[in-house]
Formats: sequence, C-alpha cells, structure tokens
Amino acid sequence: MVDISQLNRISPVLWEIPTSFRRDMRVPARIYASEPMLKAIRSDRSLQQLVNVATLPGIQQWALAMPDIHEGYGFPIGGVAAFDTHEGIISPGGIGYDINCGVRLLRTDITRSDAAPFMTDLGRTLFAEIPSGVGRGGQLALKGNDLDAVLSGGAPCLKELGYAEEEDLRHIESAGKLDGADPSRVSERAKARGRDQLGTMGAGNHFVEVGYVQQIFDRAMAERLGLIRDQVTVLIHTGSRGLGHQVATDYIRTMNRVMSGYGISLPDRELACVPFESPEARDYFSAMNAAANFAWANRQMITFEVRQAFGRVWRTDTPSISVVYDVAHNIAKVERYAIDGEERDVVVHRKGATRAFPDQPVLIPGSMGTASYVLMGRETSLRESFGSSCHGAGRRMSRTRARKQTTAARLREELSEQDIIISAGSKRGLAEEAPLAYKDIDDVVDVIHEAGIATKVARLRPLAVIKG
Repeated sequence: MVDISQLNRISPVLWEIPTSFRRDMRVPARIYASEPMLKAIRSDRSLQQLVNVATLPGIQQWALAMPDIHEGYGFPIGGVAAFDTHEGIISPGGIGYDINCGVRLLRTDITRSDAAPFMTDLGRTLFAEIPSGVGRGGQLALKGNDLDAVLSGGAPCLKELGYAEEEDLRHIESAGKLDGADPSRVSERAKARGRDQLGTMGAGNHFVEVGYVQQIFDRAMAERLGLIRDQVTVLIHTGSRGLGHQVATDYIRTMNRVMSGYGISLPDRELACVPFESPEARDYFSAMNAAANFAWANRQMITFEVRQAFGRVWRTDTPSISVVYDVAHNIAKVERYAIDGEERDVVVHRKGATRAFPDQPVLIPGSMGTASYVLMGRETSLRESFGSSCHGAGRRMSRTRARKQTTAARLREELSEQDIIISAGSKRGLAEEAPLAYKDIDDVVDVIHEAGIATKVARLRPLAVIKG
C-alpha cells in the first residue's frame, strides 16, 4: 500500500512517488490529483499498479496517472507511460482490451428549445437505430475482403461505402486511420467477432448521449469548434468491440509465452510485454493499429446511424450534424519528445487516457446524468504528460458495489427528475453505470485545467442517454 506521506508534492495537483519507494523502480511515478482525490485513490490497487509500470524496461522520465485513475488490467486505467523504441517494450495491458475505445463529439444546428418536443421520440429512435449490448451485430455485415479493407483503411473506408462525408474525416485524430495496420496479424477468431459489429455500441460504460452546451468557458476556442450556448450535441463513446478484445487476448497469451526468452521479469504477469523491436511486438502493433482503424470505422458508422435517427424524427427538416472531433484512448503511438535534452522516439501507451496536443480538442465525458467537457490541449502537456490527458471521470467503486447502492428503477426516476431520458437494454448494466459509481467530473477536469495540460472550453449537459 502506498502511503500519502511517502509522496512528494510537485504542485497543488501533481504528486510523485520517488524511485526510493521500491528498489526495482526505474523512474518515479507521478499522479495528477487534488489532495482529497488522492486519498480516495488509495482505496484500490491503482497506485501499486502504477509503481509496477515504473519498473518496466526502457520506460522514460516517469510513469503517469491521470485524475481518473482506477484499477485496471496490468496498468491502471488513466495510466500513461512512454518507452524508448530501441530499449523499451510494448505491453497490451498498457493499452487495454477495448483498443481505441474513444469519444466522438457531434454538433447540430438546433438549440435545446428546438429539440425539446422531439426528445422522447429521438431517444427511442436512437436506441432502435444503434444496436447495443454484448455480441449485438449491426446493419453492416462485412463479407470477403471488406473487413480487411476496414482494418487497413479505417474510417476513410466508410466514405467509399457511403457512410461518411469528406468533412467528417478532417476532424478525426489521425484522420481515422493508422498506417502500419496489417489485417493478417489479426486472428480469424478476432475477425469473426468483429465482422458484424460496425455501427454497434456494446455494453458497459459505452453510450450515445444527446446533450447541449450548458456553459462556455473560452468563447474564442468554442467559436473555432463551432460550439455555442444551448446548442444540441451528440457524444459517441465506443471502441473496437469484440475484435479489439480478441486482439488483446491473443497477444497477451503470446507475450506470456515468449517473455522469459527475452529475459524480462515482471512484478505482475498482467504487464506481459516484449521488446518493441521484437517480431512479436511488430505483429501486435500491426494488429493493434488494425483494431484502432476498426474502432474509428465503428464510430463513423454510428455517426451515420445518428444522422438517420435525427432524419426519421425531424423528417422534412432534418438538423445538420457535423463532427467536432474524435479522440482515441486505449492506444499506443510512436511519438517524438525532448527527453533529457535529446529528441527521442518513444512508444506512448495511453490506457484510459487521451491525447492533449496543443490546439487539439480534448473530450472528457462524465457519467450519465452529470456533465461532459470539451477542452483544448496545451504546450504544457508535451513537456509534462507526453501530450496526454484523462479520458473521463473514472470509476470510484466497482460494478458490484454500484449495484448494491442503487437500482435501475431508482436511477431512471432520478434521471427523469433531471429531465434526462434514458434508454438501456440491461437493468443490471444501468445500475452498474450509475453516476454514484464515478468520480466527480468537475473535480477531475479542474485538475487537468489547473495542471495546464488542457484548457476548459465548454461544459455539456445530457438530455438523452442511450446505453447497452
């Protein structure tokens, strides 16, 4: 257990576990959090997991935890770490099972008052239009080489199929496609799981949320993003579904099998890894890129379904719907940073974390019934957090504990009292995702803002939430 008294306070919202804490640490471990949040973080194993990350070969500068940190598989969720491309490793546990589980923000040309008479119908239509739940398939079943084309080409492939507009692709991280994706490195089992899942949401914390711009913090930045007060927005949160999960499963097994041959010894087998220059790493990185491309295509297909739903509800006067931005989390990317006075290529692992590059939108959704935020990345992030921010509020209690604290019926009633429409396919899943299970999104975002990683632009409030 990590004792708070053993941490060095770098700033009001940045703490450090020094390498003296444990003999095998190669770098310090740093945590972005307010003091009350830090005390709460100690309730699970996430800080211990962060210390474990700091022991991995080739890690650079520090292992980082964002304010949404909570216990995960191997790496804590909200964890960021960068590894030298020559001397370091790649670890699927540092990326996550749901590869490129990201967030897309859409804006419309209608206001909250314009949408009010249609919200109940819109919630039902979105729930019918967007398949959700474990194993649910979508309207687009890929056959033959079509799936491989999506794995190689990402969201741009959806334009060729008629499900994307050219303007959509200009507002997606990496334009919705990572080079180096190799479908042949994705197992047939993974492909079978993903073949009919484009345009599907999944379960757990995934959602489609209709909301509105409740507050503007930076008017100039908001105008650049086309956001104005009371404007109706849509957030899409999902990833690579069963395909990405199987890619992670396949390569964790492979790495556990070959790791000892590379002389790697770990404090936790969930950190299974191999040298980044090894054949196994090349295979995994190619498969991970392919799964990331699938996830971007998935969010693009859901964007098409959202447009269809709005069209069915509004009929003759369909609102215009545009992509503001789409960010990835649960991903590894090769990026270049100044480290110890030298420019160096590193493999940045972002597990439940997202990019916060200067002048790039940062999307941080909250739990249903609370709020979500749009921020803009800052230069500080490149110096202090490997260009990274948190990706959400972060859980503060397990799903089991959440079910004991509330019920689906009670939650529906509470959301109804806030004029929030909820559509969900599972009572159990709804209770597990109750707002009380998550940290306060305002507190989490304030840490990111105060740290100088990203600047607050707008606060969004939900009107209708669609869950698996």
